[in-house]
Amino acid sequence: ADKLGYAAMGFAMSMFYLSSGLLQTPAGFLVDRLGGKTVLVGGLAVVAGGMLLIGLAPSYPLLLAAFMIAGAGNSVFHPADMAILNARIDPLRLGYAFSLHAVSGNLGWVLAPLFSVAVATAFGWRTAMIAAGAIGLAIALLLVLQPVLRTEVQAKAPGESGRERDGGGLRGNLKVLLSVPVLTCFSFFVFYSMTTVCLQTFSIPAMVGLYGVAVTVATGTLTGYLVGAVAGTLAGGFVASRTRRHDAAAITGILAAMLFVLALASGTLPQAMLFVTMALAGFFVGTVNPSRDIIVRDVTPAHARGKVYGFVYSGIDLGSSVGPPLVGWLLDTGRPQLVFLASSGALFLCAATMLRLGRARH
Repeated sequence: ADKLGYAAMGFAMSMFYLSSGLLQTPAGFLVDRLGGKTVLVGGLAVVAGGMLLIGLAPSYPLLLAAFMIAGAGNSVFHPADMAILNARIDPLRLGYAFSLHAVSGNLGWVLAPLFSVAVATAFGWRTAMIAAGAIGLAIALLLVLQPVLRTEVQAKAPGESGRERDGGGLRGNLKVLLSVPVLTCFSFFVFYSMTTVCLQTFSIPAMVGLYGVAVTVATGTLTGYLVGAVAGTLAGGFVASRTRRHDAAAITGILAAMLFVLALASGTLPQAMLFVTMALAGFFVGTVNPSRDIIVRDVTPAHARGKVYGFVYSGIDLGSSVGPPLVGWLLDTGRPQLVFLASSGALFLCAATMLRLGRARH
């Protein structure tokens, strides 16, 4: 496992996200049954254990198994986190909470490579993975001691069966998950993740091919997009906490981002404007997040929030797996302009699904 190529490691990451995506909805069922804190701590411990196994795996098949174990633990975070926030935060402050939750996740993505590269350079990649796993286990133990993470689990009434408590068993749960509002939420996450993963993954080669700029310049524009997204998420928290029309706030952000991505697709922007345009596109994409999460909350029955959040967030994994091959093919065929056009098209579909969600919510 020490001499693997990029393709082999890429496949291992695919197994991680496949495991995470498939298990998010079952993790949501566990959240509704056991409570957010129990599932969150257990999932973090499983992720940490998977990281330890990755660092210790003596062969490629065992490495794949370790990645899938880590992905299984990763599946709990969205349903557990959102259930805890909904249970413990005043509804009037949820916009701020969802905003900070998303920003802290982005900061984790930024800091993780810095940590892993530094440790791997000094001691090797296996040590870096083992260290990451040890930190995860330590944090899991710390979370056990945090009563603020507790969520109420619906108690069984006298004479009530477990099937009745869970919303009518399989049929009742499917009725919730396959309802029009929840399926529309799922569709939104698919289109939204297609936009974000394509811009984050392929904007650099697309910028080089369309505008003829140096790779360093294109990389700088992606940095602008990521920084803009963090700033937009913070701003979106203030907007979501000060409006009742979260659908209108989200649609405004989506359409504004779409206009800036279309401007990039024109191929006519001066080089000095590329960074600004990408940063503004990221900013308006980020403003959508808090309002989006509140809308999902509003169209979800209180007893089913864990499973619904798990189901709709699994749309991120689907969009992340479908979008890159399509956009990569567009680049391979020598049409970098279509990368931005495809991203703007996905944003348009986001706006359409958000409009449908707004109507269902009201």
